[in-house]
Amino acid sequence: MTVMVRERDDVMKISRNGQVSLPAETRKRWNAERVLIVDRGDYVIVRPYPDDAIRALRGKYKGRGPTADEWHRMNREEEREIEERRWGRPPE
Repeated sequence: MTVMVRERDDVMKISRNGQVSLPAETRKRWNAERVLIVDRGDYVIVRPYPDDAIRALRGKYKGRGPTADEWHRMNREEEREIEERRWGRPPE
């Protein structure tokens, strides 16, 4: 399901306690109880923070790049090639 979201700029007032309210539309779309604030020096980034950050990453990188076994096999092959070039024979 694709959700179309228009970008928007909102000017928000900072309370005396340093609080800023997120627009209701954003809170509803994010459905998050917590946010992550990333301080970039002259600006901040506010992102929804999942209740279980580790669970939220599950499957995120699935299908990207080699599996651990594939990576180890490729690494061994590369090391074997380096040894063959260095010594002119495969390692024992």
